Amino acid sequence: MSKILYTAQATVSGGRGDGHGETSDGALAVDLRMPAELGGEGGGTNPEQLFAIGFAACFEGALGAVARRTKAELGDVSITSRVNLHPTPERSFALSVEMDVTLPGVPDAAAAADIVRAAHEVCPYSNATRGNIDVTFTANGAAV
Repeated sequence: MSKILYTAQATVSGGRGDGHGETSDGALAVDLRMPAELGGEGGGTNPEQLFAIGFAACFEGALGAVARRTKAELGDVSITSRVNLHPTPERSFALSVEMDVTLPGVPDAAAAADIVRAAHEVCPYSNATRGNIDVTFTANGAAV
């Protein structure tokens, strides 16, 4: 791999059912709990929620990079990210992601889709998931 620009470090103990996670700088500390939808008690966060936030935040950064390169005005960007947990026939689990991207400053549907496609090429989360899990996008409500 190339030069490392940044390393995030976190430690988790107790796992997703009754655990705790914290970043090395202490900026993020979360209690981990199994969601009620999966038979847990809830009352904490879970890895899918953290992945949804991380992917959306990273993707918004990629949108900003594309906008700067192309001199596009995106407006007040909003991204709703859904991370879905699926059982597999092999008795394991898989993820899929749905990203609904709103670009108020880009009313043209084709231009909005092009910006989202370009950001998908830039985003580290997109690059990590490409070919591994299904990721779908909408731009201003239209499928990309």
